[in-house]
Amino acid sequence: MHIEFLRFSLPDVEPLVNFLTEEEWPYHVGAQDRETVRRRAVEGLYDNEETSTFWVLVDGERAGLVKLQDLNDDTPLFDLRIRQAWRERGIGTKAVAWLTGYLFTELPGISRIEGTTRQDNHAMRAIFRKSGYAKESHYREAWPAPDGTRYDSIGYAILRRDWLSGTVTPPDWHDEPACSDR
Repeated sequence: MHIEFLRFSLPDVEPLVNFLTEEEWPYHVGAQDRETVRRRAVEGLYDNEETSTFWVLVDGERAGLVKLQDLNDDTPLFDLRIRQAWRERGIGTKAVAWLTGYLFTELPGISRIEGTTRQDNHAMRAIFRKSGYAKESHYREAWPAPDGTRYDSIGYAILRRDWLSGTVTPPDWHDEPACSDR
């Protein structure tokens, strides 16, 4: 299996429209319609000074999409989507390893990278852990689903120093002083 990452460009608009609208994305908020995706792509939402988008090509096929956001900030974010037919093959793990190395190498001013997923997205949470990301946040009922269900939102991040050293520095979850108010 040969995996490569190819930068999105305007000739990719229709493949992007198809990619985002012809499949269900259960861990992403809401469905997207074709015209909205097309308009946003043409307006530069997927490729501008703040955002870069890459196709995840597996043996030449568009198997996934990586969207890197807030690139002018010291803490960029990313969105990762792998087509259903390509899931559970290690592609997500390889994509996160690639994007982490890419961001820390290409943007020397960044100190950390963040990603967020829904609490019940166990595959993505495992990818974060395998990739050296530490759980940093747990927002209760912060992720609305189309059916009205509200899921917890879980945030992960990797620090540049941890990436360089191959370690994971978890946050201090016990930093609050003892409180006698309760």
